[in-house]
Amino acid sequence: MSTRRLWLVRHARPLIAPGICYGALDVPADPAATADCARRMAQALPAGLPAHHSPLQRCEHLALALQALRPDLTPKPDPRLVEMDFGAWEGLAWNTIAREDIDTWTARFAEHRPGGGDCLAAMLDRVAAALHEARTGPPGDVLWISHAGVARCVQWLLEAPGRAGALPRSDEWPHAAPDPGQWACYPLD
Repeated sequence: MSTRRLWLVRHARPLIAPGICYGALDVPADPAATADCARRMAQALPAGLPAHHSPLQRCEHLALALQALRPDLTPKPDPRLVEMDFGAWEGLAWNTIAREDIDTWTARFAEHRPGGGDCLAAMLDRVAAALHEARTGPPGDVLWISHAGVARCVQWLLEAPGRAGALPRSDEWPHAAPDPGQWACYPLD
């Protein structure tokens, strides 16, 4: 029996200057990189899997480009797959955000709302709900087109079964995520 997989694809490189804080900021992705990612995904993905995507344009455009190449995939927006909202920090250069504000977030990593936006605990809850649905849904693989933060949440949740609801500290948080326009596969079984 084969293992069911979650194909988690990160949107292509966003069109935003390096060093800028963006999460829920709805910035576009590079169109050529989006088309390239869609071509590679179209060749790699199994047939007919459910396709869910963050409603932010950098993910939606990739989902639509993929659907144009693979009509057997019908993308559906899922707000649970959106990137973390950094509130008032969105669009600011990281080096202009007060060091004490970043330190406060680091000290209370899962509960603090950076910039007044999302806290990590709430993001983990919404990604956990989407992951539970993927794990208990119809048989077969599932596709998510999303963000680095969602990929890190998935990693934490899949590694956390023995942690029984424990929240991560900043030094425990996964740093790895697919590069823009790349993907990773995670077991659902």
